Amino acid sequence: MNPTRANALGVVLKGFFSDYLPKVRGLSLHTILSYRDSLKLFLLFVAQQKGISVSELRMEDMAVEEIIAFLDHLEEKRHNRTGTRNSRLAAVHGFFRYVAGIYPEALDQCQRILNIPFKRRASRTVEYLEYEEINAILRSVDRTTRDGRRDHALLSLMFNTGARVQELIDLKANDLQLSKPFSVRILGKGRKERICPIWPETAQLLRQLLEERGIDERLPVTVFTNHVGNPITRFGIRYLLAKHLHNAASICPSLGKKRLHPHSVRHSTAVHLLKSGVDLSTIASWLGHASVNTTNKYATMDLEMKRQAIEKAKPLTDGAPSLGEWKHDPDLLAWLESL
Repeated sequence: MNPTRANALGVVLKGFFSDYLPKVRGLSLHTILSYRDSLKLFLLFVAQQKGISVSELRMEDMAVEEIIAFLDHLEEKRHNRTGTRNSRLAAVHGFFRYVAGIYPEALDQCQRILNIPFKRRASRTVEYLEYEEINAILRSVDRTTRDGRRDHALLSLMFNTGARVQELIDLKANDLQLSKPFSVRILGKGRKERICPIWPETAQLLRQLLEERGIDERLPVTVFTNHVGNPITRFGIRYLLAKHLHNAASICPSLGKKRLHPHSVRHSTAVHLLKSGVDLSTIASWLGHASVNTTNKYATMDLEMKRQAIEKAKPLTDGAPSLGEWKHDPDLLAWLESL
């Protein structure tokens, strides 16, 4: 098939999203949707630049110049940071790497696109929470309310396990082991499963949460939900953390000076483990890092640890959705949105 022929782009996109990403590469749905969002933004940008609809785009319309202009647009108009820019470029690279494999006649175009480099970004200080700050946040949660008890259990589990936000969103009741030995099964990036031990105090909080909500821990029922019973979202977790950070700043002023977000709790877990004398390879396994090199940054983060002897840390007291079928609909944008 000639890749410049009308509707060829739709056929390639169908193969990329419906076959290559989920079946050949075995990527998770979350990763596939991330690719979808990036390519959707790119197609919209190119179509707008050329004054045509997305359905009228041809493969030859997506040259190096358009991709570089798209990357500039992300930074200058959408005010995306370098990391987001590079993530979008990675999705574009992935798509054209696939195109190069099935359309040798487009190889020259694909090679030039694949040679577009990722942009280097300045290294920023990683913010994390000290042990006293974590305790201040947990003490600030109003546990007399239903949502407050949920927030307290969620934040305690975040610090205990260092779980990513999406991993907490996906957590099911039957992933919890709330009798000795206490643990939680976490499905991480790349569908990698890991088991994290949890403190008895954390297990008790989770047990109480399930009992209050009438959830059988043997069933695959979502653990953390919002006030209407739907799974809590990434925005929801960010919002509740920001709320409790703000409240805790009145009793722990150092919190007001830090730039914190949900991933900061994950960093905090890593530093806490490192202070406890846990080796980097174990921390990498605990957090679900693909390589211990990712974990090495924590070895240089904590100034107190460099000045003092490491002391033992103590616990705190208190199946995949369908990607849709391609029906040769000329509206590519609607099909991508339906994934």
